[in-house]
Amino acid sequence: MTRPFEQLTDAELLQRYMQGDEGAFREIVGRYKNSLYAFLKQFLNRTDLVEDVFQETFLQLFTSRESFDLNRPLRPWLFTIAANKAKDTLRKSQRTSAVPIGAISEAQDMSFDEMLSTLGSDNVSPYDKLEENETVHRVNEVIAGMPENLREILVLAYFHKFSYKQMADVLSIPIGTVKSRLHTAVARFAKDWKATVGSKEVK
Repeated sequence: MTRPFEQLTDAELLQRYMQGDEGAFREIVGRYKNSLYAFLKQFLNRTDLVEDVFQETFLQLFTSRESFDLNRPLRPWLFTIAANKAKDTLRKSQRTSAVPIGAISEAQDMSFDEMLSTLGSDNVSPYDKLEENETVHRVNEVIAGMPENLREILVLAYFHKFSYKQMADVLSIPIGTVKSRLHTAVARFAKDWKATVGSKEVK
């Protein structure tokens, strides 16, 4: 008897997808779309870019069937793809006017296009509800104002609970650099947070 998708591990889902089962891929999307979207929203701080990078991340996963490494945890791998694409997109947007990058999906199978179109309905609701909280809004404001390298490591560590090793893999830096950069990021956040809260109270 075949177990339902929700009972399968990530590796088992990847194995099923490599064998041609697109339902397994949709289960992967369902597991990670909320956390990945929230990560990109905080990392990019550009609403107009989030959706494109979000779709491109899953598009790369969708089209990389032949190169899956089943011995590698999926979550850090997926966030590595997202972080790299986010950095590339930020660099491009700084050099030129914003250019839509979603057109790449036009060449894909209709089944994948249809699957992606369903993501918009519920992929941000838990996070958007959090944003209604003023404290969370202030936190996001402070994080948005931090340098990119400090912002990304703070988001990975505190919002998505990555380990030092996982962050090192995602960001392609040594663990020692992860620790020192995170220390710097926390200190910077504390300083900026104090300044922000102080300015709000004065008003």
